[in-house]
Amino acid sequence: MDIVIRPVTAGEHAELGEITAQAYLSDGLLDFGESDGYLGELRDVAKRAAAAEVLVAVADGTLLGGVTFVPGPGPMADLAGPGEAEIRMLAVSAAARGRGAGEALVRACVDRARALGRTRMVLSTQRSMHAAHRVYERLGFTRNPARDWNPLPEVDDILLLVYELTL
Repeated sequence: MDIVIRPVTAGEHAELGEITAQAYLSDGLLDFGESDGYLGELRDVAKRAAAAEVLVAVADGTLLGGVTFVPGPGPMADLAGPGEAEIRMLAVSAAARGRGAGEALVRACVDRARALGRTRMVLSTQRSMHAAHRVYERLGFTRNPARDWNPLPEVDDILLLVYELTL
């Protein structure tokens, strides 16, 4: 199976939004389940594509998953500072997991960051995303606990872990 990484098309926004939402829901990554406010952000691919670059992994005409590549500080950046690019909302459909789509999407983001002359790639991940952690570590990302953060300070038990890759 050849996986192609390319920019999302407008006609794929709804499908990728649903893949992303279902990946987070089925993996129990949304603290408030179906009522989680972040679910709308995950589904809103058009909004992400207007402010950053959304890439998809496709094989044999099937959309496998996607990622948001944030080239630097701006409206879609949670972490990226000067000289940094960021990966956000990486998701692969349940049916496509284990086939290399997630790794191919991360590699494409790293390649784009290098091409833009960025010095570091950063990302946030949840403690329970063990498969994603293995992909990041295999590609050379390392943890930076000093940058771990809570996106909802009013909720004490949410902590996002930060991984970095020096480019």
